[in-house]
Amino acid sequence: MTENRHDYLSPDRQLTDEEKALVWKKPPTHQVSEEERRISDEVRRNWHRWEMKIANILLEGDAGSGKTQLAKALSANFGLPYTKVTCFADMDKSDIIGAILPVISSERLNNLQPAQQTALTALYENEGLASGTEILMKALGISGEQAAKMMKQLGKLAAEKSDGEAIEYRFYPSEIVRAYQKGYLLEIQEPNVIRDAAVLMALNSALELDGSINLPTEIIRRHPDFIAVITTNRSYAGTRPLNEALRDRVQHTEKMDLPTKEVMIGRVKAKTGFQDEEMLSLLADVILLLDKTARANAIKGVAGMRSFFYWADAIANGISAKASLYHKVIYKITTDPEEIQLLEEALAQHELFARLEAAASGELKKNETGTMP
Repeated sequence: MTENRHDYLSPDRQLTDEEKALVWKKPPTHQVSEEERRISDEVRRNWHRWEMKIANILLEGDAGSGKTQLAKALSANFGLPYTKVTCFADMDKSDIIGAILPVISSERLNNLQPAQQTALTALYENEGLASGTEILMKALGISGEQAAKMMKQLGKLAAEKSDGEAIEYRFYPSEIVRAYQKGYLLEIQEPNVIRDAAVLMALNSALELDGSINLPTEIIRRHPDFIAVITTNRSYAGTRPLNEALRDRVQHTEKMDLPTKEVMIGRVKAKTGFQDEEMLSLLADVILLLDKTARANAIKGVAGMRSFFYWADAIANGISAKASLYHKVIYKITTDPEEIQLLEEALAQHELFARLEAAASGELKKNETGTMP
């Protein structure tokens, strides 16, 4: 059930039309979790207690556990524009702060490659409504990491094309700086993949409650409404333990596991429209057991809510539960034959293969307890 609470943190604040469009709107399918209620209540309770203010939140859990959905829900609850940055291993300080680019003449611009022309034109026409990487992502349809690399290439390219003439320079802030300065809710995805210690130091400094960021053009201070929601995946390829200094700047942490079976079923019903309680109960049992087995055997993949959504949706459209089990769930966890065998043995031991076969033949019987075997 969706709760539309509009107890905004700064009710007198006036957002622009563009900013209002960034405040997340909860869809009818949104299910309010205990984590959402708890964080919302804690943030509101401490918002005006400066030394106890909760403005840096860590959501740590497996892929598909609802971290980004929760971050967006907080945007709706607090009335703050939502934006995000996805970290990558080779981030440098310009990705945290932003980039200075020269403005080249129209004549030289026309001599560049089409993608470069599109990128620079989009940047030049920007009026501060988006960060440089955000502009390039939309203009070129590329990822955040690709946009960050493009910004660096454009800086070098434009400088090379100057031929020694006087050049006008413009500063394009990062999405982090834009959110930090304007008071948005910023989701920082996977900062534990960052390799450069200097980048982590810059990020740590920005997360101080009374912090500031030194830009090439000015020093900016943290907007009182700025909230950072850090989301990290456990046991995800390329990740490392979250930087201790960054973790120390967090005032509230949630360990995001799979929700209870009842909540899982409710979310799938709302998301897919599939209402077969018996079948959904069986699918939830399978997901929960595979998740438990994968953890116990140090299998890196995840059996989570995303798998549950797509598996249930396939079955709702007439595909056999057992036939789709591998493509929708098991192969998302692993394709290693030995690891698959471990998962299969767990399913067989708990008679879930037999129940899936019974479901395919229309002879599914409810588990007596209604819970996972």
